[in-house]
Amino acid sequence: MLAFLASPWARALVLVLTLAALLPGALRLPPIDRDESRYAQATKQMLETKDFVRIRFQDEPRNKKPAGIHWMQAAAVFLIAPDAKTIWVYRLPSILGVLLAVGLTMTIARRLYDPMTATLAGGLVGAATLSQIMGQQATTDGALLASAVAAQGALALAYVRQRRGELVRPGLAFAFWAAEGVALLIKGPVILAVSALTAITLSVADKDWRWLRLLRPLMGIPLMLTIASPWFIAVQIATGGGFVGDAVRNDLLPKLIGGQESHGAPPGYYLALVSVTFLPASLVLWPALKEAWNDRLDAPTRALLAWAVPAWLLFEAVPTKLPHYVLPLFPALAMLAARLLVRAADGEATALTRPWALAAALPWLLASLALAAAPTVLGYAVDQRLDPLALTLGLAAMAATLIAAIAAARRHWLGAALVSAAASWAILTASFGQILPRLDAVWLGREAAHSIAAKAPGTRDADIAASGYAEPSLVFAVGRSIRLIDAGLAGRFLAEAPGRLALIGREEEPAFLAALAATGARAEALDTLAGFNYSRGRWTTLTLYRRHP
Repeated sequence: MLAFLASPWARALVLVLTLAALLPGALRLPPIDRDESRYAQATKQMLETKDFVRIRFQDEPRNKKPAGIHWMQAAAVFLIAPDAKTIWVYRLPSILGVLLAVGLTMTIARRLYDPMTATLAGGLVGAATLSQIMGQQATTDGALLASAVAAQGALALAYVRQRRGELVRPGLAFAFWAAEGVALLIKGPVILAVSALTAITLSVADKDWRWLRLLRPLMGIPLMLTIASPWFIAVQIATGGGFVGDAVRNDLLPKLIGGQESHGAPPGYYLALVSVTFLPASLVLWPALKEAWNDRLDAPTRALLAWAVPAWLLFEAVPTKLPHYVLPLFPALAMLAARLLVRAADGEATALTRPWALAAALPWLLASLALAAAPTVLGYAVDQRLDPLALTLGLAAMAATLIAAIAAARRHWLGAALVSAAASWAILTASFGQILPRLDAVWLGREAAHSIAAKAPGTRDADIAASGYAEPSLVFAVGRSIRLIDAGLAGRFLAEAPGRLALIGREEEPAFLAALAATGARAEALDTLAGFNYSRGRWTTLTLYRRHP
């Protein structure tokens, strides 16, 4: 087994398993509210209008994030999709981003440490709960992860080779600045800030700034700007200078000042979630950090600590928090965890021989059991029934978790990590690919679009209004011209022309019907839908109305 884990075949298998885990959910999950549907809809409108500079959601400018991810999604749709409403095609850049991140993690770890560490590190990145979730959504995070690993990996390799007295070729500097340019186009200066913190930390710790010359900033900064600046210049011209100002005022500053869009959380938020988000590697996270700190004079370990720790503290300090913000730091933590597991297999992992290592694994155990039970509990809460597949897989995953826990208690840490990874892989793949797509009550946007197509086929999206359910997935499924308006306007809208439709929430029905009656028109109810609006955390009933002839 150990010989196989050090082989190229094992690294190839890691990539295959990562792809096998990502594809089922990407292919079958309906559009997810809210960010994914907004990104996909904005890309769809780029394709419809042939305007690849400005970013819009319906008629509103979306001056928040750069256009890089939209270009990647548009390219995927143009090359592959027969129908621009096929959401899985918009997810391809995220899938490829996670795959590339896994491959780059293995490449970097092999150069920093050894082939077996590389295989385990790649597997831990690919199997991480957060990687799996973000790799199946048409958002920025999968692609950003790849650019983060490329930039930070090049930075780490330049530092380590300099410390080892090895030649640092210009290609590393080129890769670093090119990755930074791509990251700027995907999500602005996030990765640039992470890299700056890493470089500053290493330089201060070593009391040596001269090594930064190996990154060739006089060549690299113009390269980065050559990649990123043309679009920024173009969008500033196209929006009359409004994009950057809006992005800073309405997106960046609110995140730094307070909890934007109710996403505020105190420091410690990411640490509280790491047992779930970094599963299965959270099994050995704390011993790995302790071992890394003891070994901090080792150049590769020093570089990885500088990658992960300062940026983590920064993310904890920023008031606005979402679980995926720390995803670019996971590859560094995965390499440290993999290094510890290899040492454990060789009988050299000091931190894992301490009694506290088992106590530190308790959050991992609870998170693993919760993840195994989650699909069954969610299915019962939504549909009031037990899904046989969810129940069977959940019980199997719980059994595997207990086996992993017993193996860890017997100091077979590598075996425990592999069993935990298999359990996590199975439950996540089945949940996203089979269990969640069947929960019709969760996907109100999909069900509403199906109802419109079945009850009033051929209705133009411009002849449809919605009130009481204004989620972006509805826009993506129906069309950009659907009107998301209040109940009174929806009543008047329906009365203005025959053949129009209105999708009305139960709480909005009295105002809608009163406005309709005031016009002298009548409406007939075509269908009623009930489901759970998870974006707002409440049950919702929608009625599809058509103007009565």
